[in-house]
Amino acid sequence: MVESETDTNNSKYTNVRDDRVANGVGTKELPVAIPVDLNGGSKQTGLQIVPSKQQQDKASLDPERGFASKADFEHAIELTGYGRFHYILLAICGLVSTSEEMDVISMSFILPSAQCDLDLNTQSKGWLNSIIFIGMMVGAYVWGSVADSLGRKKVLIVISIMNALCIVASSFSQNYETFMVFRFLNGAALGGSGPVIWSYFAEFQPKAKRGSMLSFMAAFWTIGNLLVAGLAWLIIPANIGFTTAAFTFNSWRIFLMVCSIPSFIVAGLLLYLPESPKFLLSQGKMEDALAIFRGIYVTNTGKSADNYPVKELIIDEKLKSELEDVKKPIKNKYKRMLFNIMDNSKQLFMSPIVKFTTISITINFTFHIGYYGLMMWFPELFNRFDEYTRAHPDVEEASVCQVTDYVVKMGSHSDTGVCSATIPSTVFLESLITVAAALPANVIAVLFMDKLGRKFFLVFSTMSAGLCSASMYLVTNKHQNLAVSAIFSGVISMGNASLDCLITEVFPTNLRATGVAISMVAARLGGIIGNVVIATLLDLYCPAPTFIVAILLAGGGLMCLFLPNTTRTALS
Repeated sequence: MVESETDTNNSKYTNVRDDRVANGVGTKELPVAIPVDLNGGSKQTGLQIVPSKQQQDKASLDPERGFASKADFEHAIELTGYGRFHYILLAICGLVSTSEEMDVISMSFILPSAQCDLDLNTQSKGWLNSIIFIGMMVGAYVWGSVADSLGRKKVLIVISIMNALCIVASSFSQNYETFMVFRFLNGAALGGSGPVIWSYFAEFQPKAKRGSMLSFMAAFWTIGNLLVAGLAWLIIPANIGFTTAAFTFNSWRIFLMVCSIPSFIVAGLLLYLPESPKFLLSQGKMEDALAIFRGIYVTNTGKSADNYPVKELIIDEKLKSELEDVKKPIKNKYKRMLFNIMDNSKQLFMSPIVKFTTISITINFTFHIGYYGLMMWFPELFNRFDEYTRAHPDVEEASVCQVTDYVVKMGSHSDTGVCSATIPSTVFLESLITVAAALPANVIAVLFMDKLGRKFFLVFSTMSAGLCSASMYLVTNKHQNLAVSAIFSGVISMGNASLDCLITEVFPTNLRATGVAISMVAARLGGIIGNVVIATLLDLYCPAPTFIVAILLAGGGLMCLFLPNTTRTALS
């Protein structure tokens, strides 16, 4: 595997120079390249700025004239080949994404079972769904900024360990208040996982593969949904565990404990991956970045690192400016980190980036009101339909609003209702079918994301999901409800993949994790409002949630038309 901690002083593959006398050096045809020392000393760093693109290409392709091969970041990553390293990277980063989605969506599966243990009503269920997003809102901004200052890999490892420990602690919580505290901390860890893992993964991808591979990464969210739905189906109805006078550890708590396992696994696996070379370049660590490129080349091709053709990295004026900022004296790394957090945040709201930031915030806010607002309530709706069907076996048709009215006024959520933690396995099976519908949609996104483009998928998805949301008002039985929910799950997953691609690519490298993090803050705020509003309106004024979600999804999706086209373009 490729290791990020490389001893550049002792490595025989670093600081490679060609000391042969160049033919034609100094002629009009090919001027001498100018060495640049980024560290203020006399040591040659292997970095050169070549006057023009044409001259860069000649120098890169003509080592016989005495120049070592040069390449910018995009060309350098392409020359590493595409193979074993990238597939291992996809598997590990995908598992991070899977564990994140499992932790977020797991709450929707335990709500029907935990309502007796934690004394929950519809409003408190809404807040339990929302508290993780409040934590994610806080964590996304902080972790994203830290990752832009200290590196992607270290932050991801810390986040994974913190996340796993918080899930375990929440499974042992015996009351509503303690459970809420640990779910908040769980959210604070998860908030950094999303923006950082997407930035990290994207920065290893050549532009020709980036769209399809980011879509592939998004498919791991669906895998997370499938795993959590399958585990819920197997564990929660089994009524395993034990109960004493002072302590309860029943099946839904065991389910939560099992959901923490992927986070522990990814914390260990991340140790075997390198730091992002794009991040290292933005920090002026050229030799470290080259060492990682060589390692990727060896892993992908099986050839010696000496055969990797790039010996020097070309920087443009924008990166040069960033490197000059890195050299500015700040007393210690913690002050630098705080300085970078404030400076990155400021830059995101300055021209020309402010346009991208504003649109990204708007799209993420509206999209996730629908995505999490409805997706996290599907198991509850399935359970309500099941309760209504048991009470009215002769009634063949009933709308969502009729079912909700019965459950709230006469059923388990009424003042006279008897709380029951026994949930039929059919509820979890229907949830599993719903999330499984996203699998073919993700395959379509992977195959056609780079052909049809991010904007096409996002507009198509949000419009289709909006129609599904509105049509939920028209369903008249549990089978129609399942069909509409499954279609919604499929089309919204395509939109999620395209949105992740678009938002990851639209921000420049030095602001990418922070920009994605702020977008995720908006997404989590959408998740909070979606869950609280739906919880309130579902019981008080049933038709409202479905139409509100429909309008927000369609309107937000159209906003992407104002963003630049990032399909098959180089990362800025």
